[in-house]
Amino acid sequence: MVAAPNAVPTDIKLHRKSRLLEVVWPDGRVDSLPLEYLRVYSPSAEVRGHGGGETMLVAGKREVNISAVEPVGRYAVRLKFDDGHDSGLYSWPTLRELADNHTAWWARYEQRLAEHGMSRDRDVVKLSALGVGKFKPVS
Repeated sequence: MVAAPNAVPTDIKLHRKSRLLEVVWPDGRVDSLPLEYLRVYSPSAEVRGHGGGETMLVAGKREVNISAVEPVGRYAVRLKFDDGHDSGLYSWPTLRELADNHTAWWARYEQRLAEHGMSRDRDVVKLSALGVGKFKPVS
């Protein structure tokens, strides 16, 4: 049996040490979502914007963790990340969509980081991201 897109998880467990959020669905499916992935694909307007185009590219979140998982009614959870981000509501359909697209979306994220000379590590800025060599001084 496949869970309906609006199925309510039967359990959600935060594994801080391994940096995973485990979501158990009524159909028995278990999704283990990396916290970094959940942070960079946050459903917040800050990350997704208001337009519907590609999400904002968020770098430096390899070591991000979650300080709290708070229920929001019967339809979502708020993940409070230790970098201060807490504005995204992860509805059940959003969690399922993140799980269903994890492989493809993660590959795209890594591709975009490379294209922009950015890193998954905090405090790392590649010179290419700063535009070094692309600009000439004005005389």
